[in-house]
Amino acid sequence: MKSICYLFLLFTISSFSQEIALMKYSGGGDWYANPTSLPNLIKFCNANINTKIALKPVTVEPSNSDLFSYPYVHLTGHGNVVFNSDDTSNIKNYLSAGGFLHIDDNYGMDQYIRKEIKKIFPTNELVEIPANHLIFQKPYSFPNGLPKIHEHDGKRPQAFGIFVENKLVLLYTYESDLGDGWEDVEVNNDPKEVREKALKMGANIISYIFNN
Repeated sequence: MKSICYLFLLFTISSFSQEIALMKYSGGGDWYANPTSLPNLIKFCNANINTKIALKPVTVEPSNSDLFSYPYVHLTGHGNVVFNSDDTSNIKNYLSAGGFLHIDDNYGMDQYIRKEIKKIFPTNELVEIPANHLIFQKPYSFPNGLPKIHEHDGKRPQAFGIFVENKLVLLYTYESDLGDGWEDVEVNNDPKEVREKALKMGANIISYIFNN
């Protein structure tokens, strides 16, 4: 089963028109936050790193078998996240089969999401990703690691990950708020250089998934 799903993911990644997805989760958190962020990231990647991603991201629930159709799944919000046993089993199988989950804390999610990640991988540690990791190297260089996009608690931005067989399969970006930086300019009124920094880091994530 895993090998079949992995081959399907590889086919999706290499096909002419790729799709990426936004995860709709339970628990009351606003999974739908930042509605313009993924479309803007897609446009940036298609224009700058030669991807061919469908312009409208798909919404997928964590227990749905359709999860295996998407090489990149994004999860964001400000509040509570709850995965049931079917969710955790399906997400684990998806990630073990070659999928990638990017969790971007939109502020206020941290206390909830760490417990849910532990449900998925009870024996794997969520570790901080060093600044010399490939995801920070190309196509854009981030020598200091994850960039700071929005200020919340005065903490430094951190990228955490779960690795399966030495491959990064789950990325948790904390105290950075990349998704806010991907939004339409009028949403947060971020300076051009801040939005560009966020989009470039997003492009690095997409590039890492499609090329490794």
